[in-house]
Order: sequence, then C-alpha cells, then structure tokens
Amino acid sequence: MRYFIRFLKPYRMTCVLIFFTVLLDVAGALLVPTVTAKMLNLAAAGAGLMPILHEGLIMLAISLMAGFGALWGSFLCARLSARLGRDMRVAVYEKSLSFSAADFERFGTASMVTRTLNDINSIQTAFVMCIQMVLPVPIMCILGIVFALRIHPSMGYLVTAIVIFLLAAGFFIIRRASPIFERLQRFLDRVNTVLRETITGVRVIRAFGKEHHEAGRLNRTFSDYADSAIRANRLFAALDSIANVAINLTVVAILYIGGNLTGAGAMEIGGITAVTEYAIWILFYIMMAQMVIIMVPRALVCIERMAEVLSLEPEIQDKLPVPAETEIVKPDPHTSEALDFGGAASSHALLSFDDVTFRFPDADENTLSHLAFQCEKGTTTAIIGGTGSGKSTIAKLILRFHDVTSGRICLDGTDIRELPQKKLRDAVSYVPQKAWLFSGTIEENLRYGNPNASEAELRTALDTAQAGFVYDLPDGLASHTAQGGTNFSGGQKQRLSIARALAKKAAVYIFDDSFSALDAKTDAALRHALKDATKDAAVIIIAQRVSTILHADQILVLDDGKIAGLGTHSWLLEHCPVYKDIVRSQLRDA
Repeated sequence: MRYFIRFLKPYRMTCVLIFFTVLLDVAGALLVPTVTAKMLNLAAAGAGLMPILHEGLIMLAISLMAGFGALWGSFLCARLSARLGRDMRVAVYEKSLSFSAADFERFGTASMVTRTLNDINSIQTAFVMCIQMVLPVPIMCILGIVFALRIHPSMGYLVTAIVIFLLAAGFFIIRRASPIFERLQRFLDRVNTVLRETITGVRVIRAFGKEHHEAGRLNRTFSDYADSAIRANRLFAALDSIANVAINLTVVAILYIGGNLTGAGAMEIGGITAVTEYAIWILFYIMMAQMVIIMVPRALVCIERMAEVLSLEPEIQDKLPVPAETEIVKPDPHTSEALDFGGAASSHALLSFDDVTFRFPDADENTLSHLAFQCEKGTTTAIIGGTGSGKSTIAKLILRFHDVTSGRICLDGTDIRELPQKKLRDAVSYVPQKAWLFSGTIEENLRYGNPNASEAELRTALDTAQAGFVYDLPDGLASHTAQGGTNFSGGQKQRLSIARALAKKAAVYIFDDSFSALDAKTDAALRHALKDATKDAAVIIIAQRVSTILHADQILVLDDGKIAGLGTHSWLLEHCPVYKDIVRSQLRDA
C-alpha cells in the first residue's frame, strides 16, 4: 500500500479539494431532509406561506451547493485517477527496462502485460469508486447519527445499531473474499498466457491438428477463472441481500418508534421524515460502498503485484550511478580516440574475455566455462558451435544482459561491470538472432540506435546491408513497417536489422546468426561491404554456416560451453577435430 501512497503524495492538494467537495455533497444530502422536516413542522403548526417559502429557498441553495460539490468532485477525482494510472504504468514500465532476462522471467511476459494494463486499470477504477462511494460513508454515518440524535436519542441509537451491523457484515465478507480475488488475478495471468500461446502458435496448432486439445486447455483455464469469480459474486450477493433487508427493517422500526414518540409528544412529525431520510441515505451509501468494496480486495492484490515489480532489485545494476550533469558521449569509431573507459586504449584488446564462466540462476551446470579470448580493433571474430553450445549467451554477456558467474569481460581494459550500462551499450551495436522491427516506418527503425543519423548515413547503412530493395518501395525510407516486420520476408527483415545496427556508430558490432536467412550471393556481398564499414571497430559474428565465417581473423569454436579451438579457418581444419566435423558435415550436406 505504501507504493500507492507514494504515487498519491504529489497530488496532496487535489486530495484535500476532493475531500472538501465530498463533505459539501454529503452535508447537502443530509441538510435537505432537515429543512424538509422543518417545513413539515411549520405546516403542521399552521405557519403562513412565507416561512415555508423561506425554507424552500434555503433548500434550493443547499441543493445547488451539493450539486456543485458532486460535479466538481467527480471532475477532480477522474483527473486524479488518470494521472495516477499514468504515473503507475510509467513506473512499472521503466522498472521493467532495468530488469535482466532472469529478472523478467520471474514474472513472465503475460504477467507483466497484465500487471501494467489490467492491474493498474483495476486500481484506478477502485480508487475512483472508493472516493465517490466509500469516502462519503464515514462522513455520512457520523453526520447522520448526530442529526438523528438531535431529533431524539432513540432515533440516534437505532441508526447507530444498523450502521454497526452492516459495517460488521461487510468486513466479514470482504475478509472471506480477499483470498478469492488473489486467486482470480493468478488465473487472469494464466488466461493471458494461454491466449498468447494459442494466438502466437496458431500455425503450429493447425499443422498438428491440435485445435480440440487447445480448445479444451482454454476451456479449463476459463472455467477456473469463472468458478472463482462466481464464488466471490455469491459472497457479495449475500451482502447485498442483507443490506436490502436491513434498510426495510430500519424504515419499519423508525416509523414504529417514531410514531409512538410523536404520539407521546416527545418528537415532532417532521422528525420521522428526517430520520427516515437520514437512515435511507446512510444505508444507500453503505450499499453503494459494499458494491464498490467488491473491487477493493482485487485492487489491493493488484497493488501488491505492482509493488512486487517496483520493489524487485534488478540483478544487473550500475556499480556507480552516473551523475546527472555527466554527458555520455557515443563512441566514434572513425577516430583513434574512439573509446575512453579509463584504460590504456592502445596497449590491449578492445574486448577481452578473461577466464569467463557463466551459469544461469536456475541451472545445475555451467553454460559457459573458462572462456578466454580477445577481439582487436579492426578485426573480425567469428563464433561457431553446435546448438546449445552457448554462442548467443556470449553476446548477452557482452551487452550485460547477464553478469558473469566468475572471471571478467573487459571493454577497452575496463571490466564492463564497472561501466554504466548506458555507456556500455552505447559502445556496442547488436543484431539479435531473431530479426525484429518496430511498427512505424523504415526510417524510424533505422534511426533507433542513432536518432541523429543523416539520410546519407541511412542510405550507406542500407547499401552495406544489401537492403537496396528499400529504394524500390513506393515510399522508400518512409515505407510502413508492421509490428515485428511481418510485412517483409525473413531475409529483408535481417538486412534491415543489420542496417539499423550499422547506422549506429559503435566500437563493437555483434551479429548473432544474422545472415541465416540470406542466400549465398547476398551473404558474400554483405560480408565484403561489412569489412570496410566496420574497419575501425571490433566485429563479432555468431554463425551456424562455415561459409559465413571463412575469412574471419579468428574463429572461436565452442563445444558444450567450452573453447574447443581458436584460430583461423585453415589452422582449425588441421588442429581442431570439432571444427573439422562441423565443416565436414556442412560440406556433406551441400
């Protein structure tokens, strides 16, 4: 709850204004029956028209005042809710950006989507309804009981008793409903997960004829959610019935006791009307609050789920924060002073692995063991190995998506754990294994790593990446890109991803199996152009095909996470059995 209060603090003045508008609304609602009772008493006493008209004008003024309070309060409340929702979503999103892959997997994609959208929407809705329907309840109860006591103590005691009874019933039912709503949110995560899997994997489902199996899985997931929702609704239906019965019994009791008191001359006739309206208003607000309180257990669970994200300490953190006034300059590979990370740039490798071992947090054995190699400026290092040998993990370690278990990775002589993450990633340009484009235009995608790139630089990057097909499109660089680049073929997406990486001026370029969808001719042309474009940087190419890495300055051969060989193509053919087997198998397949 403290996280929600933290978001509420900047809007303290708005909260105070909302409280006063609620007070105005409630006071008006209770003063109207008070004036009505006075008008009835005046009429019963045979007063003239003018005193009754005077009371009528007072009632009109009170009604206008209460109406203004209700409208202004609703506006302030809606605006506050929207701003709180914005702040919470931004906080959760920004926090998720600091997570490592392991941190993110603790929640899962489906759960993070639910927490960012559905959970915060539940918090917003519950907050608005609580202010409009729950906040007035204590004010209404206190003022209503005071007004009833002023008319006659017996009326005040009766109203007090029914209020206590309904509040106790509401507390009991909410306590029973809270664990059910907690399960509901978990079931909602599961529904989200299964739906995403079904929609994303629809082609696989159809290819294997598993439509009925998936329909059954979805049905079970929806049934679990529905069963819990029905149990919660039954509890609140019982509360609603209790409240309705209580209202009717209270009105009967007021009429009976009030009639006897009026007959005995202890209370005026208008008092019965006033107390009846007080009771109805109080019980109406309590009933409305009970309907709203259905949302409160869910909202509290949602706040806890949001707090889980915000309170998680990221696995990957900067050792020293970057001062706000420090400008992080992107490295310029076209100058000899490309990098300055605190090391002696001319005396050592640009990138080096020093006895690096890595194990995933939930793994029983190492993914990578005792890796030691260097990448020099102006050279190409290729990494090859079998599936699951840890090739892509090396790229993730360089970008510090994970931290090494032991050993160290140095960029220009400085351990990357000592560098701010922004500075490290500014120095690295990365093409992921799965080519991904964002919705927008080709130009926007190319500028993703270098927003200030000129059109000439973008065209150079496209030419180097052999993405000349862009010029043949009707809108050229302004051509539309669908989410994930689904309106382009696999080879086109890869070339655009490579062009995006090349548009960014970096000291290290990493190509993670980025040539797999290219034909042999395009692959060769791209590698030839790449040599000139990255001559002042260190290049790492992770590949499955030997033909892609034949001319690399050094080839790192991985076998089960260990270095099986390191050298040129010709040297490895003579001295590395693992590499020889890879070459032989690919030549045989060819």
